Amino acid sequence: MNNFTYLQATQAKEATAAVRDSKDAAFIAGGTTLLDLMKLNVENHGQLVDINMLAFKGIEQTSDGLRIGALERMSDVGENPLVLQNYPAVSQSLLLAASPQLRNMASIGGNLLQRTRCGYFRDTAFPCNKRQPGSGCPAQDGENRGLAILGTSKSCIATFPGDLAVALVALDAVLLLENAKGKQRRVPLVDFHLLPGTTPQKETVLEPGELIVSVTIPAAAHARKSTYLKVRDRTSYAYALASAAVGLDVQSGTIRSARVALGGVGTKPWRSLAAEKILTGAPATEATFRAAAAAAVRDAQPREQNRFKVELAQNTLVRALTELTTA
Repeated sequence: MNNFTYLQATQAKEATAAVRDSKDAAFIAGGTTLLDLMKLNVENHGQLVDINMLAFKGIEQTSDGLRIGALERMSDVGENPLVLQNYPAVSQSLLLAASPQLRNMASIGGNLLQRTRCGYFRDTAFPCNKRQPGSGCPAQDGENRGLAILGTSKSCIATFPGDLAVALVALDAVLLLENAKGKQRRVPLVDFHLLPGTTPQKETVLEPGELIVSVTIPAAAHARKSTYLKVRDRTSYAYALASAAVGLDVQSGTIRSARVALGGVGTKPWRSLAAEKILTGAPATEATFRAAAAAAVRDAQPREQNRFKVELAQNTLVRALTELTTA
């Protein structure tokens, strides 16, 4: 790890201006992802701007839905009664992530910005288009068991590793962002992360120096009846091979509204409008669930070692839908 200077910001404009005006500054909150990448020399920053003193906290029900400050810790949000009762998929996605120690440190905003666990990205001995655009993607024909089958390109097949973002995408969450001029804008989370295309180094729509202030999740019947199912190699402290965030509003056996997102299989949190279209207005039956699951992976482009994810993702989604309607 290279030497760096440290600034503890007390105002948002101070923090955003410091990062905007520097080529190698970065924000730090919990640091659970950033410090790992710096130790590996995947990221090198001359200055870290501590944002923990900023007023980006709070968990409250508003007229727009549940507002969660970006600096709230994962464990606090996952165990919050409002989240547990009205947004169970969000709580489950948080409490199934990482370890208790990391959840106590990691911030909500930082979790949404975590970077891929692709081994080639994290090992500087290998080329990687995310680290150095144009250098190549050895994962295409290399070790790709844990990598993406949806949203891939010739430049990158790295999987987005997070759990929380998958649940939030399914439930129509909206981010509030703020730049160095104090100007704020709202961005639906489904549009926040970018597909790799030919520019895999650009992962989000954040502008230089821009910060996540909060996330808002609209109140809805399908949010109250939601779940997050995670399938992984071991039962704790492991990233998803496949996961499904599902929300349903079922009345008299018919699905009135549905929300579906997949994790562990996409280059970004993967909202499946195709699956939702099949579910909405249909009976809550296994046949419906399997049709929706097939639609969700219709555009999959697996590689040699991760072909199993096509079937695994479908089975994970069917199981999540089944558990939700039989609970």
